Amino acid sequence: MAKPDNREDNVPRIQRAISNTIRNMREAEEYLDEHADEIGDDERKRIEAKNERRRESLEALRSEVRDEAKDRCRRDG
Repeated sequence: MAKPDNREDNVPRIQRAISNTIRNMREAEEYLDEHADEIGDDERKRIEAKNERRRESLEALRSEVRDEAKDRCRRDG
């Protein structure tokens, strides 16, 4: 039998993912700032591309939080 969909922890879980993603972006940017003269162009581009994917993920995660809030209003309203 399928487990019922429990969405109660979705927002906190998504918010943790947002916080972790922001932290990882900042750490990558700090790494680039501190080691720009030590790393190759390929590594710099790889890190910048990863941060761009993180930005896209943040947009999706924030959209998910908004969807969860709308759903909660519909259920509670």
